[in-house]
Amino acid sequence: MAMPAAEIEAMIRAALPDAEVEITDLAGDGDHYAARVVSASFAGMARVKQHKLVYEALGGRMGGELHALQLTTAVPN
Repeated sequence: MAMPAAEIEAMIRAALPDAEVEITDLAGDGDHYAARVVSASFAGMARVKQHKLVYEALGGRMGGELHALQLTTAVPN
């Protein structure tokens, strides 16, 4: 079952309230997304840890409801 982009965005914002979140449906099928997440919470973290925080925000939906997520994370300038 596909996961709506708005739901992905809401889950990330719930976990990282200061985040700027942009979600793009890559294939138009609701299963393959790209997410750009910019948050001050990422300051001082390795990229792997930043990505882990975002995946944790999705509550285990990766690989199930959400098939693929191309993730880009950053700290605000």
